[in-house]
Amino acid sequence: MEDRKATIIAIVAVTFFISVIIASRLVLDLSKSFFLIVGASVAGIVAVIVCYLIRRHLRHRRRVMETRLASEGKELRIEYSFLRKIAGLPTKFRYRELEEATDNWKSLIGKGASACVFKGILKDGTAVAVKRIEHEDQGRGDKEFRSEIAAIASVQHVNLVRLLGYCSHTNLRFLVYEFIPNGSLAGWIFSRPSTARSSGGCLSWKLRSAVALDVARALAYLHNDCRSRVLHLDVKPENILLDENHRAIVSDFGLSKLMSRDQSRVLTTLRGTKGYLAPEWLLELGVTEKSDVFSYGMVLLELIGGRRNVTVIDTGTGADRSKRKFQYFPKIVTEKMKAGRIMEVVDQRLLDHGGINEKEVRRLVHVALWCIQEKVRRRPSMVEVVKWLEGRVAVEEPPETQMIVVDLLSIDDDDDAGNGDDVEAQGQDGNKRRKTRVVARVASQLSGCMSNNTLSSSKSFSYSMSIISPR
Repeated sequence: MEDRKATIIAIVAVTFFISVIIASRLVLDLSKSFFLIVGASVAGIVAVIVCYLIRRHLRHRRRVMETRLASEGKELRIEYSFLRKIAGLPTKFRYRELEEATDNWKSLIGKGASACVFKGILKDGTAVAVKRIEHEDQGRGDKEFRSEIAAIASVQHVNLVRLLGYCSHTNLRFLVYEFIPNGSLAGWIFSRPSTARSSGGCLSWKLRSAVALDVARALAYLHNDCRSRVLHLDVKPENILLDENHRAIVSDFGLSKLMSRDQSRVLTTLRGTKGYLAPEWLLELGVTEKSDVFSYGMVLLELIGGRRNVTVIDTGTGADRSKRKFQYFPKIVTEKMKAGRIMEVVDQRLLDHGGINEKEVRRLVHVALWCIQEKVRRRPSMVEVVKWLEGRVAVEEPPETQMIVVDLLSIDDDDDAGNGDDVEAQGQDGNKRRKTRVVARVASQLSGCMSNNTLSSSKSFSYSMSIISPR
């Protein structure tokens, strides 16, 4: 457009000067004034032509330079993208790309407390799972977004989910992962109603043992082989995915923490999933990699039994919670092991198929019970767990555990003392005092000394109970 405008201006200028010469010849004949006007007009014509040619030359050079820079820039972007892909670093996606990949967010494949996951297909045909972080508290959502990128962006392991990219659009945050076709482990080990629409089935004993080893290797890598130790802090069957070969892939690093080598523990707010939180975290004594070990032990027991570790039995009706009872699977496992009936804790569906070695069951149970020891120092590292599961080191029988979670769960099981208001108030006061005593005792068992701030511990008790109570 600019070239066309410049050409028109040059033609108009030359035409004007020629018209001046012709008009002067008709009016002034061959007088001195005529020759002066002719000279000035010719000079103007020459100047216009020279300026036009110079401008065109400079314009051509600029186009050549822009073409060269564009070509070099494209090569650099391709090279940069290639190097990032080789290094496994995530790519920044545009919101429009993700919107098109997920067909305008129509294919919902999962929904959690703080995020929705959609299946999508990128332009190159790559199947992806797009996680849309949804938090009422924007600050917490941003924190989860940054934590997940920081934890998983640079790690490379066959049993860890691969982060392909991310996107930040207005107040929305997105994480793009590789798509894992067989869904979560929960759909493959827990029995579901026949009317439930969910992918999965009953995972065989051989595959369950392989999954246990895969998850252990992934956590061992996070705890020992990364530059900064990565604490997952939300190990549970829902966050363990199975690929097309039923290989375990650990995912969802929204609660993860980075821990330097010189740190002994990390203080963090109480979050996570009920039934999998280590006692020291429930009592706000800080978390370490051994907190992941505890969660892993709970998952391993669920793999063996095909049931949740903490379940509720409602023998009351309506709002009557006085007869509400809890079943704690680790306690049942311990009792069965003492009685020599360890096979009774195995998922009945697996027993019906047969072919399960009792010695192998006992070994996995021992590993799980070592992992869920209340005292942090008694728990093994994930490297030791891997050695046990691979059979390179024999597993000794674990020491008896106090089953602290049972104490916490039993607090709300006290029967109401009578029906009168005064008696009921006395029962509530006694229950509150018992809460304080139990929390203080548990804290002393975990830390080796009585808590100096029992009141602080008791304040966090209500939320702790809501976390560890069954689903």
